[in-house]
Amino acid sequence: MSDPRPIGVFDSGVGGLTVLREIVRRTPHESTIYLGDNGRAPYGVRTDDEVLAFSTQSLDALVERDVKALVVACNTSTAVGIGAFRRRYDLPVLGVIRPGAGAAALATRNRRVGVIATPATIRSHAYFASIKDENPAVEVYEHATPALVPLVEAGELSGPIAAATVAQALAPLLGERDASGESIFPRPAGAIVDTLLLGCTHYPLLRPLIAAIAGEGVAIVDSATATASALAELLVVNSLEAPGTVRGTAADAGLGGRDRPIEAIAPAAHRQLTTGDPERFAQLAATLFGDAFPTVEPVELRALVP
Repeated sequence: MSDPRPIGVFDSGVGGLTVLREIVRRTPHESTIYLGDNGRAPYGVRTDDEVLAFSTQSLDALVERDVKALVVACNTSTAVGIGAFRRRYDLPVLGVIRPGAGAAALATRNRRVGVIATPATIRSHAYFASIKDENPAVEVYEHATPALVPLVEAGELSGPIAAATVAQALAPLLGERDASGESIFPRPAGAIVDTLLLGCTHYPLLRPLIAAIAGEGVAIVDSATATASALAELLVVNSLEAPGTVRGTAADAGLGGRDRPIEAIAPAAHRQLTTGDPERFAQLAATLFGDAFPTVEPVELRALVP
């Protein structure tokens, strides 16, 4: 069996496009509907109640469009509401925190991982708990970097202003000390993080700047690739793959050694919706996808229904 319905992908703004890009690459037969709540971004400085209400409105809008699964491509929304979303919707719901935490736990060599994210995500300690679940021996240093999301939403991805903002945001985590000479994140002398987890889907758009400031000795990890892989597995487990999807290897193209039946394969379709300015959203989408997604549609969200 297969399911041609689209996958719903939600983020507070344009950051989730980094996840969408990996989903399209990893599962090319899957159609998608992306909704960015740009009109109310950023979420990371809002209260948990606001984040939960806004996220639920957006996810309701995707469910109304008959999606077969939901990807919450917003770390703040995942941290605040993933449990509530799974109780509300009768379809698979995937967040970005668990896949990203697993990737960071595997990447670190000295068992010291730094996490940068929005204030709301850091406040939840969701990454701390998830990384510790993967490997209790890993030391996790969480740091809120609220200046980075507005930078991305404004399209400031390079240049001296962006570089200075990123450097200032990362300085405490990478070794800045206070007036008395004490580390803001107390660690033994010479103990530095060797892995930096980008705990917001906006941040990979600043990855070149972050990598340059962090240095060659620090591995940069984001949740986009890990989330796309987790989604592919989720679709298989729930028999929700699009027609034309191939399982297994070249030697074993079908499940249990059986080839998939021949199916009519329609090309994947991709829609992008925004509560903000469609033109600005389209410009940033073009920097990621070129002309693959030429049309961005405005959307108005309905009041919540209990």
